[in-house]
Parts: sequence; structure tokens; C-alpha cells
Amino acid sequence: MSRPKGTGCMYQRPDSSVWWIKYSRNGKNFRESTHTDNKRKAERMLKQRVAELVTGTFPGLHVERVRVDELAEDFLREYRINNRKSLDDAEARWKLHLKPFFAAMRAVDVSSGLIARYVDARQQESAANATINRELAALKRMFRLALQSTPPKVLRTPAFPKLTENNARMGFLTDAQRDALATECSMVGLWLRTMFEVGCTYGWRVNEVKALRVRHVDLDARTIRLDPGTTKNGAGRVVTFERELYELLSACVHGKSADDFVFTRDDGKPVRVFRTTWRNVCTRAGVPGLLFHDLRRTAARNLRRAGVAENIIMQIGGWRTRSVFDRYAIITENDIVEAVRKLEADRKQREAVAVETAMSHESVTKSAQVPARVASAKLLN
Repeated sequence: MSRPKGTGCMYQRPDSSVWWIKYSRNGKNFRESTHTDNKRKAERMLKQRVAELVTGTFPGLHVERVRVDELAEDFLREYRINNRKSLDDAEARWKLHLKPFFAAMRAVDVSSGLIARYVDARQQESAANATINRELAALKRMFRLALQSTPPKVLRTPAFPKLTENNARMGFLTDAQRDALATECSMVGLWLRTMFEVGCTYGWRVNEVKALRVRHVDLDARTIRLDPGTTKNGAGRVVTFERELYELLSACVHGKSADDFVFTRDDGKPVRVFRTTWRNVCTRAGVPGLLFHDLRRTAARNLRRAGVAENIIMQIGGWRTRSVFDRYAIITENDIVEAVRKLEADRKQREAVAVETAMSHESVTKSAQVPARVASAKLLN
């Protein structure tokens, strides 16, 4: 018995018991193996395809053949085309962790359950939640790019969990520690002393500081400029500097051409890697384990403590989102003590004003009562 028109058909090849289904879309015939010899299962698959044709959700067979490694190629290509500074990180996350787990899989098979198994496996390897979140963000980006391609390579993006991160920034310098570290940096050389001051004042990332050229420093206008595209978020920045940085930067750029690096060693070579030097000066200054990136947190705290508006602090340091900036909002016991002291001072001031107002009101009342008593005495006489 023939099937009604538009419902497709099923058949078996002479040399196999596996059922195949046939259907058409816009006059084009599609043949697809059901990968089963169970007729009921094959019928269900045919009904699903027909329903997709009716509702307009039929993806085309090419979508079901797309594998995750193809999505990864598009993802990394997009990073290269846009010259993203985190390309190396993206490649490492894919090759070291995501590729061994997902590469051979079809994109349509990636589900929330499969992603949960990946998270569990990474946690068993003692990977931090923040690290896993960055890896999942890369995988999610792959699916979004595939969804936006023409024609789409996937029909949906699976649900990605957001793991809780213990990412509160802790490292920063107190005023005494800053002075001690500045002294130790001076003992190493002008380049490290000046880099430390720039990092501690503006909260710039170490790569942004190392990349400064002489043309970025305007001694007459007393400004430092980061060109658009040279920072992590791609936005340019301009800041001003005062006397101490003026003297340090003047010495750093003296005798150099516009394209020379600001920070160079005694032999004239640009500063590239100085982890060992930094570790040694931190140890001698009594702050072992401090990272240069911790100066970013120090700058955020000091600017906030000085009363600078938070949106201005974000512009100076290059924080694009408030959620990231909040992780740098360092509050110490001294900050809390100072806050309580201000609260107590405000309370005492309000009490003093209230007492003064009450005394003034009482004085006015007494002054008004005296003429009234005099008038009453005259009437009695």
C-alpha cells in the first residue's frame, strides 16, 4: 500500500536489513539511513523528518554531519581575523582540554548532560572553576558562531553552566609595603622603578606597560597614551602624571627616538621578561608572592579610597564591565574602621545640631514670655 503524498517512504536495500527513509523538500529528494533494522524506530524517524519539513525546522543533512572540531576551526579563525590578543589562550584551551573530549563528536550530540560530564572530568583533574568557565565560554562561542553562519552549522546552542568562582582579588599593597617595594625597585634600576610606579598609579596590565613607546609619552602635556587596539579590551586610554612620574619618565625617554621602547635595560634592550627580578625584589621588600598584576588591585583600591568616581577608575585602569571591576574592589580592616569613624562623626555632628536647635528654640520661647509677664503685672497694678 502506497503512502499518502508528502509523508515520505521507507525502504530496505537488497544487501542490508537497515531501513532507509526518503522524503522531499522544495522538490529535492533526501535519502537517509535510520541506522536500525527496527521498522517502528525507522517510522518514528520518518515522522520526525516530515514534521520538521512541515514546521520549517528541517536543518538539512549537512548540519547533522558537522563535528565539533569544525566549529573549533571557525572559532580560532575568527580570533585570527580579528587579531584577538587572547588567541594563544584560546588555542591552548582547545588543544589541551576541549579537543580531547569533544573533537570527534557531532555538534548535534553535544548536550547539557555531556557538558556536565566534561565539567566533572575537569574538576577531577583539580581544575579551578574559573578555568573551567573560560573553557566552556570558548565552547559556547564556537556554537554561537556556527549558529550565525550562512547556512547555519547548528540549530541550537546547548545550555552551559556557570560555575561559582572564588575570584575575589586579594593581593594588594599597603602604603608601607608600597614604599618598601619602591625602594627595592630603585635598587634594580630606573626601568623597574618606573614600571612599578605606572602600574601602582594607573593599574595597567604588565603587557600594556611593557609595550609603551616614547611617542606615547608627552612630557609637555604630561600625558601617557595607550593607542586603541594595543590594550586587552581594544580601547585606547589617556592619563596624566604628576611630578614624581614626570621625573622618572623623563629619565626613561631621554635620548631615545619616538619608536623606541620606554622601558629598556642598561644594555638598551627592551624589557620582556622580568619574573625572577620581580620575585626577588618582592621577597626583599617583605611581600613575597606578590604579582605585578596585584598592583592593578592596589591602584583600584587607592583611587577609590581617594574618592575618585568608579566610572573614572574603570576608564583609567581599562575595566570594561562592572562585574570584573568589582573583583578588584579591595576593602581592608582599616577601610572599615575609617567608615565607622566617619559614621560616628556624622552622628555626633547631627546630635550637636539638634542640641543647638533645641537651645535656640528654648531661648526664643523665653524671650517671648518676658514681655507677656510684664504686661500681666501692669494689669494687676
